[in-house]
Amino acid sequence: MHIHALARNRALHVIDYRCTHGPLDRPYAEAHETASVSYVRAGSFGCRTRGRTHELVAGSVLVGHPGDEFTCTHEHHAGGDECLAFHLAPEFVKQLGGRGEAWRSGALPPLPELVVLGELAQAAASGRSDLGVDEVGLMFAARFAQLAGGRDLVADADAPSARDRRRAVDAALWIEAHAAEDLDLDRIAAQQATSPFHFLRLFTRVIGVTPHQALLRARIRHAARRLAEAPEQPVTDVAYAVGFADLSNFTRSFKRAAGLSPGAFRDRVRKKGAEGPKRKIFQAGP
Repeated sequence: MHIHALARNRALHVIDYRCTHGPLDRPYAEAHETASVSYVRAGSFGCRTRGRTHELVAGSVLVGHPGDEFTCTHEHHAGGDECLAFHLAPEFVKQLGGRGEAWRSGALPPLPELVVLGELAQAAASGRSDLGVDEVGLMFAARFAQLAGGRDLVADADAPSARDRRRAVDAALWIEAHAAEDLDLDRIAAQQATSPFHFLRLFTRVIGVTPHQALLRARIRHAARRLAEAPEQPVTDVAYAVGFADLSNFTRSFKRAAGLSPGAFRDRVRKKGAEGPKRKIFQAGP
C-alpha cells in the first residue's frame, strides 16, 4: 500500500491511497479512525463491513464511520486499486448533517453527481486545476451527505455468491474499458454468457446501479477527466471520444450531473494562474 498525504486543514485530511494487493494476498481487518469518503479512481476491490459485502469499482465511494471494522479484499482481480480519500473532522461531519445511517452505509455505487466531483478532485490533486484538492474535498463530502441522506439504505438480504460477485465485477471492469464503444444490455450480458434479464438483476444487485447507468457514468467520468486534462480539445470531440452519439445528449447528461455545461466545467477547472480569487464551482443542489 502506497500512502501519500496531499492536503490537510481543520475540516479534512486528503490522502492518496494506491494498493497493489491481489487475489493471493491475505486480507486483514482494519478500523476506520475517522468519518471518511474515498473516491475509487481505478481498479476494484471488495469491502466487508457491518455484516455486508460491497464490490467497489471506478467511480464508487467507500464510506467510513469511526470505529467500524472493515476488511478489503482483492479476490476477483489482480492489479489493486487507487483511491482519493477524504478523512473528515467530527466538527465538519456535524455541520454536514444528514441521516446518521448514511455514514454507516459502507459504500455507494458510482453516482453521476459524485463522479464529476471525484474527477475534479483528481485534477486538483494532479495540479491541473486552480482549485485546491482540499476545497474539492469539502465539496465532495458535502455532496455525499446530500445524496446519501436521501438514499434508501437497505439490508443486504440474499447476498450474491462469490462467483456472481466476480461476474458482476468482471462486467463492470469490461464496461469501464469499452465505455466509448456502442454498447447495449445484450452485448454486455453476452460477455458473461448469460441472459440479459438474469445479468441485469445480478449486476444491479452487486454493483448498485444498472449496466446502462454504469456505462453512462463511466462516460461522464471519462469526459470530466478529458475536459480537465486537455482544455484545448473541443467539447464535441470529447463527447464522441467517450462514447456519446451526439453532442446534445452529452451536454444534457453532463449538465444534469455537474450542474453546468461541459464548456463551463472546462473553463472553470482550467489553470488560470494568478487571475484572482477562486470562484465557486457548483451551486448546492437539492
